[in-house]
Amino acid sequence: MDDMIWTSARDARAWLDAANGAGDTELTCRILKLGEETGEVAAAWIGALGQNPRKGVTHTRAEVAAELADVAFTALVAIESLGLDAHATLTACVAKVQARLSGGGMNRD
Repeated sequence: MDDMIWTSARDARAWLDAANGAGDTELTCRILKLGEETGEVAAAWIGALGQNPRKGVTHTRAEVAAELADVAFTALVAIESLGLDAHATLTACVAKVQARLSGGGMNRD
């Protein structure tokens, strides 16, 4: 399954490149897509909390998690679109977090 994530991120990048090109404008749109996906997370969470009295509870935590997964995958595609390896980039990020945790706590870096 792990390999499917990284292969799918590369495949999605290739599909988008073929359909829309790979210039800076397209890359900008892929990065901005993260904001759109994040907005969907916010809407789902508001719906899970029932914070809109007119609508009530409209989402479950599982639906919020699915929206968060969309954000994560969109970020991987954006990293690949930068010409970088999403797996290596995420692994480096996790290593940085682990180093902070093993050092006695999280720093602000």
